[in-house]
Amino acid sequence: MILLDTQEILNLLRTTGALLEGHFVLTSGRHSDRYIQCALLLQHPDKATLVGRELAGLLARYEPQVVVGPALGGILVAHEVARALNVRGLFAERKEGQMQLRRGFTIAPGERVAVVEDVVTTGGSVREVMELVEACGGRVIAVGALVDRSGGRATFGVPFVSLLTLEMASYDAASCPLCAAGIQAVKPGSRT
Repeated sequence: MILLDTQEILNLLRTTGALLEGHFVLTSGRHSDRYIQCALLLQHPDKATLVGRELAGLLARYEPQVVVGPALGGILVAHEVARALNVRGLFAERKEGQMQLRRGFTIAPGERVAVVEDVVTTGGSVREVMELVEACGGRVIAVGALVDRSGGRATFGVPFVSLLTLEMASYDAASCPLCAAGIQAVKPGSRT
């Protein structure tokens, strides 16, 4: 399998409008001048299949039996990666502030699980899903993301792969230069 190179991934993000510029509040609460809204890429089934297959190619060597992603950003990623690996694709949902498996989803004790996400900044959602998988008796063997916007600094205690690694500035809200400049912040993500 030939993997897409960095420029091809960036082109997919740009041509689908998924790479945004402005002043954004990230899921983590940090602020940034760029935002990656992978939903705008994943809304195109052919492109979702393509990036899912590419990420699956990076995760295949870890031999996952199940792929799990956090709702909402990781749902389509988990589905497409699972499809490419021919394994089950699940998603975890936040209920009363806690990640949970619902809708009859289960993970068998000892099952090898890859946790996937659309974009990793701090890795908080991924860590929550990892804790859930382990609480269910599963074994997280790898983490994958379409985009690692931590610049390679995010770590999870297991192998972490991504299609694209970017160094994108993010700021604590209290020291954000965009706020200081009076630029209105928007929160385009799925959480309020």
